[in-house]
Amino acid sequence: MTTATQASLEPRLAGLSDQANKLVATGAAALQRQQAQAAEQALRGALAESPEHPEILRLLAIALRLQNKNAEALISLRRAAVQRPDDALIQNGLGTALDANGDRHGAIAAFRRACDLAPHSAPLWANLGKTLSDAGRFEEAVPVLERALQIADHHTTRLRLAYALRVLGNADAAAQYYRDMVVRNPADGAAWLGLASLKTRTSAAADIPIMQAALLRPQLGDDDRISIGFALAQALDDHARYPDAFDVLMHANAQTRHIRPWNRAEFSAHVDAVLAAFAQAPAGVSTKQGDEVIFIVSMPRAGSSLAEQILASHPLIEGAGELDDLTAVIAAESQRRQMQFPAWIATTSAQDWQRLGQDYLGRTARWQQPGMRFTDKLPGNWLRVGAALAMLPGARVIDCRRDRLETCFSCFRELFTEGTQAFSYDLDDLAAYWRAYDRASRHWQALYPQRLRAQSYEALVAEPERQIAELLEFCGVPYDGACSRFHETPRSVRTASASQVREPLMRDTARAAKYGALLDPLRTALDMPQFRPQ
Repeated sequence: MTTATQASLEPRLAGLSDQANKLVATGAAALQRQQAQAAEQALRGALAESPEHPEILRLLAIALRLQNKNAEALISLRRAAVQRPDDALIQNGLGTALDANGDRHGAIAAFRRACDLAPHSAPLWANLGKTLSDAGRFEEAVPVLERALQIADHHTTRLRLAYALRVLGNADAAAQYYRDMVVRNPADGAAWLGLASLKTRTSAAADIPIMQAALLRPQLGDDDRISIGFALAQALDDHARYPDAFDVLMHANAQTRHIRPWNRAEFSAHVDAVLAAFAQAPAGVSTKQGDEVIFIVSMPRAGSSLAEQILASHPLIEGAGELDDLTAVIAAESQRRQMQFPAWIATTSAQDWQRLGQDYLGRTARWQQPGMRFTDKLPGNWLRVGAALAMLPGARVIDCRRDRLETCFSCFRELFTEGTQAFSYDLDDLAAYWRAYDRASRHWQALYPQRLRAQSYEALVAEPERQIAELLEFCGVPYDGACSRFHETPRSVRTASASQVREPLMRDTARAAKYGALLDPLRTALDMPQFRPQ
């Protein structure tokens, strides 16, 4: 333990015996070395000497959190908070533990309390801003993050604030934050990628040589190198340098796939297993449970954000964004049965499906209002349509479909959030994923023809008024002209299309033809004819 750390702990450890102090010092030193198990052992020894000492309980919670023992950490922090209810560090730890245990509302309250207790602590304000953002409460997050930056400038907080502004549609302010960051550090990959994410703005030609020079830096880390690669490809595309853009894209995607591998054979087998488990619609709930729910599913970059923005513009539909509640319900049931999805489908009764549907509705209660519907737009739910409609037979499913080449190439041009869409960094992987999606999409359409609408992106662009009217009719709400003016609707959009859905529909969004024969390997993988110049 460093002298500074020891000095900062001393006032918080008042009243301990010499033996307890020694054990705490050992535990704190182990925490600094990220040796969580050793820290836990020492701190539990100290706790045996002083069972309810709040600082020992707080430090023990940190050791437990490092081992993902989140429930135990929460218990420890609650005990500490009883002893010191006005301790900012304990409240901050409590917020972290509550968030890790799925209680984001409680976490926000704890972080607010910490900020009230220590109003000049930038890290506490940053934690509150992050949690508000994670909860989708971006309007509240912006002033909190601005407060954190007023106290102390911090790169991650700047990025988070720029992202929140972008989500809320304030692209000019977001661009200024990103621009300031790349001026400070021309090798800031996250900031370059943030600028590129403002897709309705053309990149500055002067940015291209700056990014190219940054990529030549031998000390550049993998994350920055990949992010700048994707941003550079976007800039080259903006200036019609398509062969150069494709070359950069191929390199950046290859680097990403090396870090985020994906097993296409294993995934295809899983999809086959799901479709076999739902060869016929299961005997689900007999009521109209879930009538308020509209699931929007799709491949990424296929128009799902646009569909949700249109629907969320209706006064009777709330746009909830990408919810993970359906995934969580299925995961919890798999855990309860000690059996992976979809192996337990065959033994699931109508009562089970009703219980699971009620679990989903309980988790999404925030989005439910009398007489209204809400959208759940998690694209990957295309694989869980059978389960969704078994537990929520009153729900509707909109399957957003776009030209397969354009969809796959759009995915290839996007660096998704870490840990997601690992299939998108290789052309053959993309084609395999699309085939699996298409197979499932057609299966669900045949199985649930009255509950699922296949929404063509191309048809929506070509005939917006007619398609929007049909979409609203399918959702069971009357036509409203606000849906045709969807780009005027103020709401947060967290996806890669955040800027695009705030623009009127554009007919000329296709990119593949501009790359010509360079995309022939993808066309081959998708069983499409090779490029023929017009």
